[in-house]
Amino acid sequence: MRRLKVLVLACAALWSPAAHADPEKPPPRMSAAVTARAPVYTLRRCLELAARNYPKVAEAKARLRHKEAQLSQAHTAPFSEWNLTAGVGPAPTVRGTSIYSPNTDAALTSNMALAWQVGIDGVVPLWTFGKITNLWDAAEAQIKVGEHEVKREKNDVKMSVRRAFYGAQLARDSLALVREATQRIDKHLGRLEARVADGDGDDIELLKLKMYRAELEARESEAAKQERIALAGLKFLIGSPSAVDIPDQPLRRLPHRLAPLGRYLEAARLFRPEVNMARAGVMARQAQVRLEQSRYFPDFGLALSGRYGRAPEVTNQINPWVNDSANRFHYGAALALKWKLDFLPQSARVAQAQAQLEEIRATERYALGGVGTEVEQAFAEAVDAATRVDAYTRAQGYARQWLIKVQQGIDVGTFEDEDVVSPAKEYALKRFAQMSAVYEYNIAIARLSQATGWDSIAPVD
Repeated sequence: MRRLKVLVLACAALWSPAAHADPEKPPPRMSAAVTARAPVYTLRRCLELAARNYPKVAEAKARLRHKEAQLSQAHTAPFSEWNLTAGVGPAPTVRGTSIYSPNTDAALTSNMALAWQVGIDGVVPLWTFGKITNLWDAAEAQIKVGEHEVKREKNDVKMSVRRAFYGAQLARDSLALVREATQRIDKHLGRLEARVADGDGDDIELLKLKMYRAELEARESEAAKQERIALAGLKFLIGSPSAVDIPDQPLRRLPHRLAPLGRYLEAARLFRPEVNMARAGVMARQAQVRLEQSRYFPDFGLALSGRYGRAPEVTNQINPWVNDSANRFHYGAALALKWKLDFLPQSARVAQAQAQLEEIRATERYALGGVGTEVEQAFAEAVDAATRVDAYTRAQGYARQWLIKVQQGIDVGTFEDEDVVSPAKEYALKRFAQMSAVYEYNIAIARLSQATGWDSIAPVD
């Protein structure tokens, strides 16, 4: 929207020599970019819809759900080490005992029948030296990373929405200013043409006025284009399937008054999503290091097993010293130990985890430093914009007083019509400069809100 500053050239013609109307009369505010049927969205509603519909926010939410599912897996996986096996197949008829049998050990005979077996076995972990709890801690920290990632995407899209919304307001204000200038020039243009035709007017002044009129047509088209661009961007950001419009209200300065810089730096450390993401990432990597270190130690658990098999054509052997794999019911429980003795490879894995921890700590320091720089830049822009808003507001008031005095002098005959040119141009220039400064101040406050993660800095009402 910085390109709208070229409208200063057009607005300078707003108070041309024949412009004796009230300088405080509000310009007509009509949009050329949308129709009357387009739904009107306030800034608050635009921010809500963008946070709900923007694709980047949806991507971050999907990644968060993925991390939540990983946490659920981490909670249930250590207690789900169970295996169920079952089988069914043909078995030959076998009679007798381990001492005597009328049958042979042939696997296939003329007399066959179905046999089946089913068994379950697993281990309930009792003590793992922190493997389970550290895995939970890492998964929970990853969820915090995902939550702050969603906040980061929302924070970024809010900035884009504010830029588009304020840009549409500035474009519409500029368009209204140009149209008012066009109306005033058209009124004076007809009278001057008549005077030139009668031989009373200055044809040089007529050419100048026609040049201003043609320039205004070009600037009006440019302002309308900028309005359409801003509203098209707003439509995409909020996910609207059709054209959108904003309330027919002029651009106003946000009510936030700047506090000392230290307050914003402290807010960034507390609220900025990128800082919190890095902080949660450090927690996740610390848990990962502890997890790898715990792998040096064994796992203790309660091993449970049970198995049932039945072959109707095979004689059930009830002698406990005979291994009967066809007909049996077996169950048992025991204290189990599992220890993976790969100490050298494990030490390398611990070193890898520690290196990743140092990496994320460096990322945290970078995030803190970068965020601090962004906050200072946004604060400097806001201070500069606030100073310019105040200065241009005073300058506009002085130019208005100058214009009124000259107009009053023309009415009583102490000034000529040509004397109003200088104060009229200065008033138009200062008016547009003040309007642009308000836009830049609002953008600077929105950027400060984005840099700190402090939403209340940039209110939406």
